[in-house]
Amino acid sequence: MDRLQEAIRKARDERASRQTEPPVPPEAPQPVLPENRGGTWDALPELQIDQHLITRNRLIAYHGGAEAAPYDMLRTKMLQQIQSNGWRRVALTSPYSGCGKSTAAANLAFSLGRQKDLRTIVIDFDMRRMGLAEILRQTGNYSMADVIHGNIAFQQHALRHGQNVIFGLNYSSTRNPAEVLQSRAMIETLERIEEEYQPDIMLFDTPPLMASDDSHGFLKNVDCALLLGAAEETSIDHIDVAEQQLAELTKVMGIVLTKCRYISEAFGYEYGSY
Repeated sequence: MDRLQEAIRKARDERASRQTEPPVPPEAPQPVLPENRGGTWDALPELQIDQHLITRNRLIAYHGGAEAAPYDMLRTKMLQQIQSNGWRRVALTSPYSGCGKSTAAANLAFSLGRQKDLRTIVIDFDMRRMGLAEILRQTGNYSMADVIHGNIAFQQHALRHGQNVIFGLNYSSTRNPAEVLQSRAMIETLERIEEEYQPDIMLFDTPPLMASDDSHGFLKNVDCALLLGAAEETSIDHIDVAEQQLAELTKVMGIVLTKCRYISEAFGYEYGSY
């Protein structure tokens, strides 16, 4: 009996000692971090914009606000279709030059840049001219054709706007853009860019449809395209023919009229043109 009582006493003592010891907290769960794509993007030099050019070159979406509303609406409608269809590559084209295509590409880029959860890469594939570089007043020694040919790496050529937009510009014209845009090297270059930078959207400023065959070989590599025409300049017949050509090459996301002005009765002030 004495042994049994001693064993009970020891058990009680051990139980009491365990109750007075502070409980050991469970190991805190490690936070699940979002995918980190910052390092590669942050390594790129930042795009420097002369503030005087914002008004002069109609970069109305650069700062946002009421003036940017047309491009913000276009951005939102574009994103809705992209997300619904699982698209990534979007081309901007026009029947011929002078329709405001490059200006629209720049403004869409700045509008998309205010979507902080999206990463956008904008590439100028209109290689006969330096449209985006001239609008943004950027200078350099190479073009996107040099990137495709391997003369310079994309990370040495590209410019970053903020934390989530990259521009690939042309600082010189290319003599044979149709062949470059239809080459296997172009396809491999885009695949490498997508693999390294993992963009949510790739926006391409592509050549006019009715001026040459430059874009005809490339557009099969995009998911969809926007067709841009200039108000009071581009005829309905030209838009109709260009839309038919575009539909044979890729999906037509929509038609955008640029260089137009209208008064909003709902808001009581004038919006700028696309």
